[in-house]
Amino acid sequence: MMRYMVGVDVGGTFTDVTLIDTRSGEILNHKVPSTPDDPSRAIMNGVEQILQMNGVPVSDVRYLAHGTTVATNSLIERKGALTGLLVTEGFRDLLEIGRQTRPGLYDLFKEKPEPIIPGHLRLEVAERLYADGSVRKPLDKQRLREAVEQLKAEGAQAIAVCFLFSYLNPEHEKQAVEEIRSLFPEVYVSASHQVVPEFREYARLSTTTLNAYLGPVMRTYMENFQQSVRQAGIPVDPYITQSNGGIISIQESVSNPVRTAVSGPAAGVVAAAHLAELTGYKNMITFDMGGTSADFCLIENGEPKISMEREVEGFVARIPMLDIHACGAGGGSIAWLDAGGALKVGPESAGSMPGPAAYGRGGTKPTVTDANTILGRLNPEGILGGRMALDVDASKRAVQEHLCDRTSLSLMEATMGILSVVNANMTRAIRLISVEKGYDPREFTLVSFGGGGGLHCGALARELGIPRILVPPSPGTFCSLGLLVTDVRSDYVRSSQLESHAGSIQAIRGFFSEMEQEGAAMLEKEGIPEPQRKYVLGLDLRFKGQNYELTVPVEWQELDEAGLPAILERFHEQHEKNYGYSNRTGTVEFVNYRVTALGELPKATLSRMDGNAQRSVEPLSHRDVYFSETDRPDYYRTAIYQRSELLPGDRLTGPAIIEQMDSTILLLPEQTLHVDEYRNLVISTFGEEA
Repeated sequence: MMRYMVGVDVGGTFTDVTLIDTRSGEILNHKVPSTPDDPSRAIMNGVEQILQMNGVPVSDVRYLAHGTTVATNSLIERKGALTGLLVTEGFRDLLEIGRQTRPGLYDLFKEKPEPIIPGHLRLEVAERLYADGSVRKPLDKQRLREAVEQLKAEGAQAIAVCFLFSYLNPEHEKQAVEEIRSLFPEVYVSASHQVVPEFREYARLSTTTLNAYLGPVMRTYMENFQQSVRQAGIPVDPYITQSNGGIISIQESVSNPVRTAVSGPAAGVVAAAHLAELTGYKNMITFDMGGTSADFCLIENGEPKISMEREVEGFVARIPMLDIHACGAGGGSIAWLDAGGALKVGPESAGSMPGPAAYGRGGTKPTVTDANTILGRLNPEGILGGRMALDVDASKRAVQEHLCDRTSLSLMEATMGILSVVNANMTRAIRLISVEKGYDPREFTLVSFGGGGGLHCGALARELGIPRILVPPSPGTFCSLGLLVTDVRSDYVRSSQLESHAGSIQAIRGFFSEMEQEGAAMLEKEGIPEPQRKYVLGLDLRFKGQNYELTVPVEWQELDEAGLPAILERFHEQHEKNYGYSNRTGTVEFVNYRVTALGELPKATLSRMDGNAQRSVEPLSHRDVYFSETDRPDYYRTAIYQRSELLPGDRLTGPAIIEQMDSTILLLPEQTLHVDEYRNLVISTFGEEA
């Protein structure tokens, strides 16, 4: 029987490790400093330390998964491979032209990011297909060989291949890949029919080039990581988190590195979905606040929202990703004054070095953490269980010098202003994923995690009318827990524009059947037995002539003439929810056909405890904390509690502060809290019983 499961989440400042004993249900957490030059060093340090601290032999580890920031960081820092591109004749500049949209509609000076493949490495190949996939001009093998030899001479480490209409007929791309591997065997090759066989030419091209650009970097990292795991004596191959919330083996992640582009934040959303299942709070808004950014995602009826296309560092990626919206609002976000003297917060961050002024590492600019330190919300004697002392005077000097001395604001006004601005930024981000998409935040529970979430969740929920906040037992290491409650997942897609009538059903069933076979082969390779395999089907529909589609879930048994009206009705309902109307007499067409192959894995189980409603909880101490989020802004005598002392059934009334090694949770005046059977803190935003 599987004994120990390990999940590792790599952040910019810290690498979090969670160890679970599957027999006893005990959950143990550990943090080590990240090593950006080679993230695998911090991962192995953290894993080896947590095993030694708890006397666990490495041979007892039966599952290891981690979320990686390698792909994201390579894009941010432009440290991917030197990549060449082969395209259909006449389409050399499509990567640069894109959709002819500006990054900022009213900012004439904001520049688009430079293409990751320079012009001299984008080469044309003579070939052409018609829009139905039939051949207009056969592939010119001689021109292809000349192009490959040119890229070889330029020192290309990767080659992306994206021909027109190859999603309908991949034959020319297959021939090109074969020639490349024959002439240039050491190069990394990425072909669009393998990465994203879907219509919309620019999105397909952009995604394929991203995949090629990241491939060699990911391959080197994964080989080093796998070797480190084996040298440590861990008897299993590690899994990697994908942007869709599932995990894949190292081999699959090397083939499709673009699928790991938002790997890190995805794990926290998966953990929140697991909590939704345990607690019965099926509708959630996740709030993950770290040192640099805050990430938000909406979970409806236990299922996180998925977007089929989004931008990653300014580049379009057309792959299924959890619909996570990020804003530059973290504990390290720097407060500054713009040209007009208005107070702004973020997106620039003080990072881990030098960090906020309060950390005493040389930081001199005021940050969100400094504001929380000045107001007494963070323990002045130290955070991280007392391991990191805080310099309150340094925080005050930073705010005074950079804000007060340049405005008429007092120290307290400037400090509260920092929190008001950063909370307004995060409130706007929550509205983007809820109100602007037809969801009422008042019908959701806010799940707060990350090191900084607990300090701000009460104010955000109050502003948005969210009635309930849920804070998991270890919010600062919640993402690493998410790696232990997920499944193997792979997404497949086909494109063909068909009208929504019975005559199209046979073709649609053929697409789904073909993709299920691909999914079954992948799950077989991952060692997932037949009873633990599951396939989820979806259709992208739109009104004829419309530019964008909506994805509607379908079941196999609906794919006949009798089931068609129910599918169309779901489309109309979704269209009405998203756009406020639906034309029920309009012509609807099918565009894309999607299959998600799921392989169920053993999961970490959170132990349940009975509550004691009669217990009286005594605070460890009191301190004066300033609250402006009330009708009477002032200092309040605030009770301080240690999270580890709180047990299921315990109840508190604000103002109060709950401290733990990885986070600090703020309970505003008049808000109430109870501890549920899984030791989650359930906060009632407006004082009534949660």
